[in-house]
Amino acid sequence: MGRPVKAKSLTQRDVIEAAIVCVEAEGPTALGVNRVARELGITPPSIYKHVEHGAALRRLVALEIWRRFLALCCQPIEGMDDSSELLRIVAHTARNFARSHPALYAVMTAMPLQPTDPDCAPIVETILSFYQRVLQPYSFTHLETIHAVRMLNAAFYGFVATEQAGLLTLEPSPEASYNVILNALIQAIQHIRQPAGE
Repeated sequence: MGRPVKAKSLTQRDVIEAAIVCVEAEGPTALGVNRVARELGITPPSIYKHVEHGAALRRLVALEIWRRFLALCCQPIEGMDDSSELLRIVAHTARNFARSHPALYAVMTAMPLQPTDPDCAPIVETILSFYQRVLQPYSFTHLETIHAVRMLNAAFYGFVATEQAGLLTLEPSPEASYNVILNALIQAIQHIRQPAGE
């Protein structure tokens, strides 16, 4: 149970932080106005002064988790130029986050990021900026960049989803397979420009 907050001094930040605590402790199903109000030691109407409804609460929390996730991913790559190493580091950081905070990861990835949404735009820009750094050596066209980003995202999120579902039961370890996939992706990126059938 979090420390009670007086309703009159409550801020939207308090609500978001309490919601994240609830999700970490109990999973995504705890992301509701009533549960968060209990965590704060207040009544639900006090929360509605800062969050319109449950869907708005989920959105605010997902956006905050995205910001924290990206800050975590960007921290170890500051000043780095090697695109392959950038990709490896962020891929491992992202997977470690998903393993350490599965509930937060589930809430985060359940929210589609729309570039035209003012709240999502900075997050999308951060993600695209990372991919531009990774793909810069290849001088891709815009269309080729989109193909590459989708390929990389499918591999990252697909592997994590498979792992979280408990489907990676064969030897060798998932870590070994993840490294093989990353190495294969790095090699595959350069073939995006090859015409179909070659």
